[in-house]
Amino acid sequence: MKLVQAIIKPFKLDDVRDALSKVGVKGLTVSEAKGFGRQKGHTEVYRGTEYEIDLLPKVSLEIVIRDDQLETVVHSISETAQTGKIGDGKIFVSEVEQAIRIRTGEEGEAAV
Repeated sequence: MKLVQAIIKPFKLDDVRDALSKVGVKGLTVSEAKGFGRQKGHTEVYRGTEYEIDLLPKVSLEIVIRDDQLETVVHSISETAQTGKIGDGKIFVSEVEQAIRIRTGEEGEAAV
């Protein structure tokens, strides 16, 4: 099993969720996040005063999938979340050693 973590722009969340649903992803976890990469933030003007915004709003998705779904899921996220502008995000893939469904006690891929 694999854990796919994707950091994307917040306005792309619904599109990515729909795309993942179409490729067979049955569940995911979404967290609000803040961060910066190469864009290093930006400045905003509020009531005539300029403010430096160092951490930009992002959304973090965590998806546990079977190994055979990896290429499809990563491609789906990449294609859907891409705007072509700086700050589109990142995708990280990690191994998952074990998964357990608390309600039923199912383990491994059956728990996903």
